Amino acid sequence: MTRTKSGPARKSPPLAEGRWLWRRIYVFSATAALWGLLAGLVWEGDPRVLARVTDGVVALLALVLVLYLVAPTAQQIVELLANLKLRLGAGGRP
Repeated sequence: MTRTKSGPARKSPPLAEGRWLWRRIYVFSATAALWGLLAGLVWEGDPRVLARVTDGVVALLALVLVLYLVAPTAQQIVELLANLKLRLGAGGRP
C-alpha cells in the first residue's frame, strides 16, 4: 500500500502477468497440440524410435507445465520484494 498526500492509502494494481489471458490461451493450446502430437506418434510412430520421440514430447509438456506454474510464483516474489523494499526504505514504519 502506498500513501498519498491527498488521501488514504490505496493499493497499486496487480502486475499484468497474473491476469494475462493470452498466456493461458497459449499454454492450453500448446499443451493440446503436444498431446495430439504424442497421440499421433503413439498411433502411427515407428516402434524403433518411438521411445526417444515420445520422451522428447513428454519433456516439452513438462517444460510448458513448469513455465506455466512458475510465472505466477515469480510475480508474487517480485511483489513481495517490492513491498519489502518499500517497508525497509521507510525505516520500518508501517
